[in-house]
Amino acid sequence: MPSNRLDRINEAVRKELSSRLREVKDPRVRDTMISITRVEVTADQKYAKVYVSFLETEKAKEALKGLKSAAGFLRRDLARALQLRCTPELQWVLDESIVQGAKMLELLRSLEESDADDES
Repeated sequence: MPSNRLDRINEAVRKELSSRLREVKDPRVRDTMISITRVEVTADQKYAKVYVSFLETEKAKEALKGLKSAAGFLRRDLARALQLRCTPELQWVLDESIVQGAKMLELLRSLEESDADDES
């Protein structure tokens, strides 16, 4: 179970990265709507898994490559802003939970529609 300090670091990293993404000049990142869903910093603060989701799923693979190439720039900005003892190395992970949730919602709606048709 993560400590309160680690939770605060996770949230601070997420907020800071969200604001810094707009400054990335790579067109793969700049031209894509990216949302950071959560951040998990390890207990020793050496690594941070950054879970991202994309509005345009067809651009996700290229945008993820752009994020990986901009990781050093973002890490340097993160070090300046947060002033942690050790700035974590960023590892980008595609978070498909939003897409899966939308699919589940669509399936539930189709079930409701079929139930309404059966009752008629």
